[in-house]
Amino acid sequence: MTSTLHTLQSHFRHLRMVETASELPTIMRDAEKHSWTYQEFLEHILNYELKRREEKSVEKRLKSAKFPYQKTLEEFQMHEQQSLSTRQVNQLKELNWLEQQYNLVLLGPPGVGKTHIAIGLGLEAIHKGFRVQFCTMGELVHNLKTQDYIQKSLSQLKRLKEADLVIIDDLMYMAMDQREANLFFHLINDLYEKSSIILTSNKGPEQWGELMGDEGITTAILDRLLHRVEVIQLSGDSYRIRHRSTIFSGESVQV
Repeated sequence: MTSTLHTLQSHFRHLRMVETASELPTIMRDAEKHSWTYQEFLEHILNYELKRREEKSVEKRLKSAKFPYQKTLEEFQMHEQQSLSTRQVNQLKELNWLEQQYNLVLLGPPGVGKTHIAIGLGLEAIHKGFRVQFCTMGELVHNLKTQDYIQKSLSQLKRLKEADLVIIDDLMYMAMDQREANLFFHLINDLYEKSSIILTSNKGPEQWGELMGDEGITTAILDRLLHRVEVIQLSGDSYRIRHRSTIFSGESVQV
């Protein structure tokens, strides 16, 4: 029996059904215990292999996305963000905008949940089979400027251009010089109508020109980003400040 089992496992591995090969002893014990028919046995084997392949695919896409943390939309405190309704969040979760290659621009002051929402949507997309890439604007500019002589930067940009959804966090938090703006334009042009983009920023598009320093490039970037876009304006005080931790306990010390 043992040699037969090892032979079967070897055959499954040869057929690239690695997950089934590893789980086969357990599946066979369950089959004997519950007196499965041949059809039930085959169904369990195939369902197990498909399930594990999908789980590993999700794990691979999650690792590739490079999220700074993983927070779902269910964890978002809707009662603390009055400018976005539960119905709107549910509509975003359906990902129709992604399938239609729309962009999302999340605007608002620091700490109101822009990055959380962007990551939550990214997680939804990954679990529905989409390829997602996350980067901050600082990381992106660094990769764009060093792609000609740093292989890691070139590889990260390649993955970004192959993604179905690109999340760029903290857009326009710093000024760009003309070369950086030009490189950014070429990236946006490469992604145009091939991928969806989520941008988070605490500055509206009307202010981006001041930070890029080139009206022509700014206009060209906005033309592509805002062609098919949903702009979501978030408001309120910083969630991080309201829920900050303190090293002190009890009442404040009075001087």
